[in-house]
This record gives sequence, C-alpha cells and structure tokens, in this order.
Amino acid sequence: MTGGFRMAGALDGLKILDLSRILAGPTCTQLLGDLGAEVIKIENPRTGGDDTRSWGPPFAPGLDGAPTDLSTYFMAANRNKLSVAADISTKEGQALILALVAEADVVIENFKPGGLNRYGLDAETLLNRFPQLVYCSISGFGQTGPNASKPGYDLMAQGFGGIMSLTGEPDGQPMKAGVGIADVMCGMYACVGILAALRHRDATGEGQHIDVALVDTQIAWLINEGVNYLASGKPPVRRGNGHSNIVPYQVFASRDGHVIIAVGNDGQFRQFCAFLGADDLPADARFASNPARLANREALIALISPILATRSSAEILTGLEAAGVPVGPVQTLDQVFASDQVAAREMAIAVPREDVETGEVRLIGNPLKLSRTPVSYRRAPPRFGQDTETVRAQIKPEA
Repeated sequence: MTGGFRMAGALDGLKILDLSRILAGPTCTQLLGDLGAEVIKIENPRTGGDDTRSWGPPFAPGLDGAPTDLSTYFMAANRNKLSVAADISTKEGQALILALVAEADVVIENFKPGGLNRYGLDAETLLNRFPQLVYCSISGFGQTGPNASKPGYDLMAQGFGGIMSLTGEPDGQPMKAGVGIADVMCGMYACVGILAALRHRDATGEGQHIDVALVDTQIAWLINEGVNYLASGKPPVRRGNGHSNIVPYQVFASRDGHVIIAVGNDGQFRQFCAFLGADDLPADARFASNPARLANREALIALISPILATRSSAEILTGLEAAGVPVGPVQTLDQVFASDQVAAREMAIAVPREDVETGEVRLIGNPLKLSRTPVSYRRAPPRFGQDTETVRAQIKPEA
C-alpha cells in the first residue's frame, strides 16, 4: 500500500493547505490525505512545528536510537502530508502561503477567530481574492457567539458541551473520554463540511467559508441523551456503563473479569434470562418490557448481577452468542491489536520511514473500505519542515 501500483484515490488531484495543528484539524486533513488529496502542512519554525511533536514520550527513535520529533501523538494524525516550515508572522512566510493558496482547493485553519486577519490570511480576504476556495475554520466555540474569543481544547469542549456530565460512575466525578474524542469528531464534521462545499464548488464554481466549533460538534453527538433532555426537560444523570434508554445494556462483572451485555429487545431478554436460568423474570410485570425494565433498572440489575458473577467470561460469551444475545468482551489494547479481526480489516498498518530505527512506523489504519477508490498510505508522518524546499520548487510562478 505504500509503493508500486496504486488505484486512484477518491480525492486525487485535490490540494489541501493545512494551517492547523494538534488534533481536530490534523484529523480532518489526514482523512482527506488518505483519500488521495495532496496535503501541505504548514508548521511554525519558531515553535519547532506542530505542538504535538513534543507530546511524548513515546517518540519514534532515530537511527541512533535517540528520540525524533515524531511523537506517537503527532503520528496518529499526520500521515500523507508534506511538512513545510513557514512563519506566517513574516512577509516571506505570508508570501509563501499566499502562493500555495493560489494553487489550493481547500484551506483549513484552527487559529482563534480573527487570529489570521493581521496577516491577510483570513477567510474574507482569501475568498475575495480566490472566490473558488473552500476555507474551513475550526475553533473552540465558533466564529460567532459570546464565547467566540475563548480558547478551545478537547477537555474544555467535553465539559462545556455536556458529555462529561453523562460520563462516569453515578457517585464519581464527571469523566472525560479516554481519548480526545471532541477533537476527533470535530475533525470528522469538518471533513464532511469540506466535501459538501467541494461538491457545491464543482457545480457552481463558488467557494465558501465553513465555520466548525468543537463545542457545537460535541453537542451534536449528545444524540439520544441530548434529545432526551430536550423532550423531557430533565437533565440526565451519570449511569457508569449503563444505558439511558435500554436495560440491561452495560458492563457486568464475571467470575474472572468483565463482559458487555446489550439486550436490545424483549425476545433477547427472554433468551438472556433462559441462559441465566431465570425464566421467571420475563413474566414479572416489572421486567416484561423495556419501558418496565427501565423503570425498575436497579431491581433487575440486583437480580442478574450475582448470577453473572458466578460464571466465567468465556462461558457467558459462548453461551449468549449461541443464544443470539449481543455480548462482547472488554479488551485491552494488546488484545485489540493482536486480534484476527484487526488483521483482517487492516486496522494496524506499517508505513516505511528510513530515518527511524525500525525502518517503519506503526499506525492505526483508516476504517473506510472503498471498493473503487480505496484509501492509501503514501507517506509516513513527516519530520518537521522536511518538504519545504521541494514544495517551494513546485510553486508555479504567477503569470
């Protein structure tokens, strides 16, 4: 997948100028790059490039065994990109970026609202000069509203947007997700917006400005819990691994670990109870339907948890799978990446990089499986500024 013949990517021929850093913007541009677009990542030489280059250890070791500027955090969101060192606070840097904008289909940035105005690289200025351009701005709270000037970080977005109030044990602290999910989902929404704007541009010749906020996108994926509140006016409570609308649907302790059981309908509940040897439960009016089970959640969990705790995880997984009841393990990452499923779906990949000790970097694969225009892994995450001169040499002189 990194050399020889390559099928055309869905976005082959598109040029993306990436002025973003950290996670939301880079997640978006990595996805566009995987789909075939050429992504030029602008990095600030005054800071040593993207902030995440120093977010380690771990770092990929160089040929001498010493850490490089390729932190695993940086590598997670920056393959299929060219790295160009440019200081936008200088006239030279601004001139280079303008020359690249002139050849680009998309510009994506995650500066504070108004932060690029002083350099003439804001959306209004560039769209006036290049009306076919798609310009995407990512920020914490968006380009408008009373909080527009506030900085935005994943943890703050999870707190402000409400997801932390729903996550964690009922008697514990509000809890963030284990990874920067607000950033990642914001990058996904930005990618969708860019693709929609490109379709409009291709049909009309007209570019546009896309305004995407971490907090907006986090609120958007409150999904059923958000609508539960809007419909009822009652703020939901934390339920640990329980579900707000389905019971039993959570993690249970087994004799030797934990399992996930997700009973989605009354038929599955009957099969589940038969496996437990508790055939009387489905006939109990408190548990006969999902609304009834929801109203009597604590009573039901108190009855089934002790039974599950007497059985091994393997026994529960095998028995419920045979009964057609959704069940699954709680895997650690070593188990995840050692699984046959990950191998079959190519969700762990190795991309050559001759200047690191192992000769390659190991990354998470792209989940998109396109039959005609598959994703490709053409470039390992770049060292800071490694492509500056190459990109400069390829800029076409103005007519």
